[in-house]
Amino acid sequence: MSGRLQGKAVIITGGGTGIGWGITQSCVREGAVVALAQRPADIKIAADRVAELKRAGHSALAIGCDITERALVEEMVAQTVSAFGRLDVMVNNAALTGTSAEVRPFLEETDEHWRKLIEVNLGGAFICTQEAALQMVRQGAGGSIITISSVAQYAAQENATPYCAAKAGLDGLCKGAAIELAPHGIRVNLVAPGDIFTEANADIVDEVTESGGTGRFFRHTPLGRRGTVDEIGDVVAFLASDEASFVTGATWLVDGGFLSY
Repeated sequence: MSGRLQGKAVIITGGGTGIGWGITQSCVREGAVVALAQRPADIKIAADRVAELKRAGHSALAIGCDITERALVEEMVAQTVSAFGRLDVMVNNAALTGTSAEVRPFLEETDEHWRKLIEVNLGGAFICTQEAALQMVRQGAGGSIITISSVAQYAAQENATPYCAAKAGLDGLCKGAAIELAPHGIRVNLVAPGDIFTEANADIVDEVTESGGTGRFFRHTPLGRRGTVDEIGDVVAFLASDEASFVTGATWLVDGGFLSY
């Protein structure tokens, strides 16, 4: 542990599961205090993770939050500041992905499903980014906002058009926010994972083909394996730290070479 996040207060949406849990573990290893936000229906997941972290000697907080509801996001930020005195890093990780994204062919896409994916995966990141930035501006000491995107930001995936559209939209959100928040010392970046093993996407190839996909458009990862959640977490911890003080408006690919060809 280098302690690069020592004393920094970090919110991680979806911080108790999948990639979010990997990010949480990387941040606490680097000395951060963390607020884990899960959907209100899943608050027990966050509470159990927080209990685990506290047993290991870390400072942590569990918060129930629907990232599409601004009032709940405002309360999430307020609870974090009340507990830790400040907010230094916002990690927008919560999203509908894998099984929860309910992949389906484009011609069977519905307005309701489209709106749901865009509202959560893009709209939620917007609300959380804005509310975190408002708190950071009030504090007057800058900060770091990191959103978990996907290689789908660049490469289309069969039967996942709204997911791809939302992830591509994050690029514009990141760059627009980065240039406007730079005068406040707030850095805004994306991390785009490739094929990372989590419970949510353990069988994603089968799910796409079962939903009618041809399977012809799957890429292979040159490194020859699936990535781990810790490998995403460590990149996020770097971007959250002062070591990345000249990095903003950027997308960091963590894909094992997936987009190299």
